[in-house]
Amino acid sequence: MKKLLAPSILAADFANLQRDVEMINKSEADWFHIDIMDGVFVPNISFGMPVLKAINQHANKFIDVHLMIVNPDQYFKTFAELGANMLTVHLEACTHLHRSLQSIKNEGMQAGVALNPHTNIQLLKDVIEDIDMVCLMSVNPGFGGQHFIENTYQKVRELKELIQLKNAKTKIEIDGGVTNQNAKQLIDAGADVLVAGSYVFKAQNPTQTIQDLKKIMNS
Repeated sequence: MKKLLAPSILAADFANLQRDVEMINKSEADWFHIDIMDGVFVPNISFGMPVLKAINQHANKFIDVHLMIVNPDQYFKTFAELGANMLTVHLEACTHLHRSLQSIKNEGMQAGVALNPHTNIQLLKDVIEDIDMVCLMSVNPGFGGQHFIENTYQKVRELKELIQLKNAKTKIEIDGGVTNQNAKQLIDAGADVLVAGSYVFKAQNPTQTIQDLKKIMNS
């Protein structure tokens, strides 16, 4: 299966958001990764519904929305209406995770679950077959540009084992600190989707950086 790259809009130039969205459209990137932060679940506020609506008016690729918010369930219908294709909630924010997953799917979206760096993979063993994608945070969520946490490789391998044990079709996404220095190692460990923010948008030539990263991921 082809490995997917999802540039993170959190690292884009908000004053030139349409330009950056159209750059992603024309590039070899596969998805848009959009982080919604509330300043409660994580110590930062990113952007909300109006910005996602604006992005969706120009984006012509799969939209992967990552909710870093408390009480995410009350917004599922809204995010479906705003064009999210994949909606990812944090395990740490969902008291009734199975119900949340079913609710996301009932709105016509794929359902993802994100885990913070300290959260044990085994907490997913009873629901892994209901999850379309697990997003492993390879930095502490809330801010872009952080250093990659090395323990992530081991977590990817453990998660891959669980998925295979349960014969699930769940994708593995890595979010945080992804560069050309760790992309191949993450793919080799079992990752399917890599989120890249600062590494793409702070590059001198983002389109070329995306192309180069995709080549590394699928070599």
